[in-house]
Amino acid sequence: MIAYILRRLFLIIPTLFGIMLVNFMIIQAAPGGPVQQILAKIRGQSSDVDSRFGGGQQDLQLDTSAPYESGYRGLQGIDPALIKELEHQFGFDKPAYQRFFIMMANYATFDFGKSYFRDQKVVTLVASKVPVSASLGVWTTLLVYFISIPLGVIKAVRDGSRFDILSSMVVVIAYAVPSFLFALFLIVMFAGGSFWSIFPLRGLVSDTWAHLTTGGKIIDYLWHLILPISAMVIGGFAKLTLLTKNSFLEEINKQYVITARAKGLSQKRVLYGHVFRNAMLVVIAGFPTAFIHILFTSSLLIEVLFSLDGLGLLGFEAAMSRDYPVMFGTLYMFTLLGMVLHLVGDFLYMIVDRRIDLSAARG
Repeated sequence: MIAYILRRLFLIIPTLFGIMLVNFMIIQAAPGGPVQQILAKIRGQSSDVDSRFGGGQQDLQLDTSAPYESGYRGLQGIDPALIKELEHQFGFDKPAYQRFFIMMANYATFDFGKSYFRDQKVVTLVASKVPVSASLGVWTTLLVYFISIPLGVIKAVRDGSRFDILSSMVVVIAYAVPSFLFALFLIVMFAGGSFWSIFPLRGLVSDTWAHLTTGGKIIDYLWHLILPISAMVIGGFAKLTLLTKNSFLEEINKQYVITARAKGLSQKRVLYGHVFRNAMLVVIAGFPTAFIHILFTSSLLIEVLFSLDGLGLLGFEAAMSRDYPVMFGTLYMFTLLGMVLHLVGDFLYMIVDRRIDLSAARG
């Protein structure tokens, strides 16, 4: 087992390197890099860029007679010297492969640099957004488990019944509908879109949150969470419900259950005294993986739709503004964290189910 864990830890390095390389190549090929973003701002509002880069007003004068730089189409008339200065500030005066290896060398020591446009370290930015995303991830994961486990148990006990068939239809529909579409429906219905304005649409707390009592702060916080959490839960409970049901069905048909029933034990004692404990082991062991999936994939569009200032919105804004340090820094951190938690999940599976032999695994 130790050999398996060491192999998995070793494989994290080339896997992480490959993921970063592929994304780096894709981003480099995409138009509208940070230099082009700044040049576009210069063309429209030079004073703003002047304050950002600390140069004098004379440094940002446009030379309409200057030759056109083919690398920045649509920005004819920009002084080539200014373009070279911006490229040097952003590090784009080096070849792409050299920039990639410099970036990876820095990331290996967890030096993620500073944001191009926010004048903050990437680590500081991420740390400031974690509480919002963690709120969504933790509450969603807990609710998904609290809904899916009882529902899966009931479906397993009543397998083939009308309740099982009808609930399966609901589960399939919930799985098929993307969470962001359900979020739009909730906004239209309950957040002042077209019908009722019951729930707030923006933010995690109200503007007056600091002046509320402790009880008022808790209520305000939970009130803001209802719509985004509902949208995330509706798309997250289906898979876990089916996993719970299948785990129970597998245990119910085993010999020890038949023996327990033959001894005269009640259905309730057999179900909760024997089956539940064994069936839940695999479900509970998958908690780290489920949390990572909900936190880093399900919350992105939800944060954008509900204007929640979390990691998803940070990544969206970084992608739109081509803030490469934030884009690649968060990708590196979350990919590394995801792979480590996947390893933790595999280890928990082995702990709860002794039939799983990690020492025989190849990767």
